Amino acid sequence: MSNYISESLASGIIRPSTSPLGAGFFFVSKKDGSLRPCIDYRGLNLITIKNKYPLPLLSSTFKPINDASIFTKLDLSNAYHLVRIREGDEWKTAFKTPLGHFEYLVMPFGLTNAPAVFQSLVNSVLGDFINKFVTVYLDDILIFSRNLSEHRQHVRAVLQRLLENRLYVKGEKCEFHVPSIKFLGFVLENGKLRTDPDKITAVQTWPTPTTCKQLQRFLGFGNFYRRFIKGYSQIAAPLTRLTSTKIPFSWTKEADHAFLSLKESFAQAPILTRPDPSRPFTLEVDASDTGVGAVLSQVSSTDQRLHPCAFYSCRLSPAEQNYDVGDRELLAVKKALEEWRHWLEGAEHPITIWTDHKNLAYLKEAKRLNPRQSRWSLFFSRFNFVISYRPGSKNVKPDALSRQFASDREMEPTTILPASCIVGSISWDITNKVLEAQQQEPDPGTGPPNKIYVPTNTRGALIHWAHTARFSIHPGLGRTISLIRRTFWWPSLYRDVKEYIAACQVCARFKASNQPPQGLLQPLPIPHRPWSHIALDFVTGLPTSKGFSVILTIVDRFFKACHLVPLKSLPSSTETANLLIKHLFRLHGLPSEILSDRGPQFISRVWSDFATHLGAKVCLTSGFHPQTNGQVERMNQELEAMLRCICASNPAGWSSQLAWVEYAHNSHTSSSTGQSPFEVSLGYQPPLFPSDSASSTSVPQFLRRARRTWTQTRAALQRTAERNRRIADRHRRPAPAYTQGQMVWLSSRDIKLHGCNRKFSPRFLGPFPVAEVLGPVSVRLDLPPSMKVHPVFHVSLLKPVVSSPLCPPAAPPPPVRLADGGLCYRVRRILDVRPRGRGRQFLVDWEGYGPEHRQWIPGSWIEDVSLIRDFEASRGSSSSASSSSAGPPGGVP
Repeated sequence: MSNYISESLASGIIRPSTSPLGAGFFFVSKKDGSLRPCIDYRGLNLITIKNKYPLPLLSSTFKPINDASIFTKLDLSNAYHLVRIREGDEWKTAFKTPLGHFEYLVMPFGLTNAPAVFQSLVNSVLGDFINKFVTVYLDDILIFSRNLSEHRQHVRAVLQRLLENRLYVKGEKCEFHVPSIKFLGFVLENGKLRTDPDKITAVQTWPTPTTCKQLQRFLGFGNFYRRFIKGYSQIAAPLTRLTSTKIPFSWTKEADHAFLSLKESFAQAPILTRPDPSRPFTLEVDASDTGVGAVLSQVSSTDQRLHPCAFYSCRLSPAEQNYDVGDRELLAVKKALEEWRHWLEGAEHPITIWTDHKNLAYLKEAKRLNPRQSRWSLFFSRFNFVISYRPGSKNVKPDALSRQFASDREMEPTTILPASCIVGSISWDITNKVLEAQQQEPDPGTGPPNKIYVPTNTRGALIHWAHTARFSIHPGLGRTISLIRRTFWWPSLYRDVKEYIAACQVCARFKASNQPPQGLLQPLPIPHRPWSHIALDFVTGLPTSKGFSVILTIVDRFFKACHLVPLKSLPSSTETANLLIKHLFRLHGLPSEILSDRGPQFISRVWSDFATHLGAKVCLTSGFHPQTNGQVERMNQELEAMLRCICASNPAGWSSQLAWVEYAHNSHTSSSTGQSPFEVSLGYQPPLFPSDSASSTSVPQFLRRARRTWTQTRAALQRTAERNRRIADRHRRPAPAYTQGQMVWLSSRDIKLHGCNRKFSPRFLGPFPVAEVLGPVSVRLDLPPSMKVHPVFHVSLLKPVVSSPLCPPAAPPPPVRLADGGLCYRVRRILDVRPRGRGRQFLVDWEGYGPEHRQWIPGSWIEDVSLIRDFEASRGSSSSASSSSAGPPGGVP
């Protein structure tokens, strides 16, 4: 409100007022979510002298169009603010707000004479064109010409004139250069004028009655026009006979012929008359639970009887069906005024509106309106009408039209409380099933008192009810048992519930495991000599120091020595091989085993061939289990800690300190060997201070001491490995013995899932079959290609699938069908979209498959394009339609 007032004051639309009047000011919501200002001018309109500016006569309007063959229709955007309020009358438009009292300097929306004034404005602007190649009716402008070249000149002249007067058109509502056009309820084509078929569609599309009640509605509608149809009784006789209660209702050819004849008669003269704006209009409206109907009529000058001008009916949308009775009846008025606006807006005489809802008669005097009525009141202010009450028994014509969409079946009660909130009926159902089953397996009488015995064949259903209902939502073993024991019992209750929960796929998929990880520690083999077994890794994310931002860490698994190599970026496989030759092999010889993670440098063919030529074995960690390369991971932690200690004040200088970090590590005593790497490899510990004397050792003595040191080191490593194994196994549990083909669940902890919020994503994926058992703690799985992860996993990331007859597995995916020679799968929903080349790819969720099968597929693969349209229309919300696609789950890169 503050923005609207300040902007209107700045643009000169309003000014502060001291008027004794003050209309109510409020905002109503538009369909797009924005707000429209609305002023309640009902009191002012009631005492305003109506502007009698003449509207064009239809007879004279269409005369110049007789030889026209091409048309353009323009719809003017509201230009009310271009019309100045007569000086001295501004006080009449005053309105009050919490921010003050204001009045309009220009014509606002909602004044009763605004349409007539606007008609006068447009006529003055286009006056020299009217009846030559232009006709104007309120804000509708029709341009007509004999040929296309002439028409283009006419359209250009009209648009230029409008532009000069700052009048603009709504492009989306205009029609340009068409041979046929609808205007003022008529169709203009090739110089001919014919009635718009929409006027009689409501009658011509009347569905064939299938019950006696539907037929009675049709005949009740027809009785109002029987005096205009010659021989009405004879024509309707076959239909009248069917309403008798003495004979069964049976639709015959004779009845169908009579039904079609009456529908045709309703749409022909002398029943249907041409609207005449110079005469008063009568509008009859009604609304049912499913539709609205209306009849526009005028008193004929020949017989002084009320003749229909047009009929209207439409089905209510699901949202409109939820309106209360008053709003549905008011909606019927609104839809009828919208349908015949070109005749009723600015009508010379007040429009009489008949309705069977008594409260509508007081619409203009209502002190309080709901938001929907407030929004409509701005539209109603454009019409001069009087609402009158008429009992439903006399409002038969619109009532019959509104009930075309109604079913004769008894309406089911409207659901006020959603079914999701009701659990009582479910409880009664399961109890009834148990009691029915007791007829085959009676209660043995050995259970606790006041508890219901559950027979064998209903135990699975009862556990399913207790475990999955909305009031429980998959609780654990203890809570499920406690819930069941409140009412039921059977001897094996604990064992059966435990078996069911272990087999519950929802729990297995969405609940995290609280048990220790599977798989006891399997220490790596202990080397027999220095630098025969090495481990590699990279430290990234460092601040740039003299161009370096990465560190290559090389660790000897025998005596824990390290080499640290600064790099400018992550190297390729070839570059990594050259780094080892330069910084390791020339100093310590060739290794027999190289351990690393699954970085791109180490899984390439180049790296594999390089190791093969060296005679070295390549060892890679299993998927998402960095503990396999624990020694180098621990070295990286120590490296980062040392750099933080000495480079905190100068992070960009870390590369200058890297050599000292390497020296410090190699001179420290290792907890695994009891000696420093320098001492194990060189046979001496570098002195801390300068020394004048140095002991000399013969070569044989040095060799004996070296061999003794290596033997002691290997024994120390074995003791350390055994100690570490015992400590680690305190927090682990033995892994089950997996077999090839066994189904397992895979932890989603380290796997990125598309289209999932991490909080609500499943904790386990699958189930997947075991393709190969590689060792005591490593398993290869058969994964879909769409997951794009290495299929070898540590057993701590797996858990076996448990099956039980008490908890049947989920339904299998829908069958694959053939389409154009290929397989066709069903899409459950579209999750996201991304550009790819000149087209787009969509992230789809396949029907019957888990999130691990989600994949990006080209839009051309989706057969049902409406699924794409629905997704684009609901960006976010989630749409949940289904469609078919030619792509296989898990098979797209």
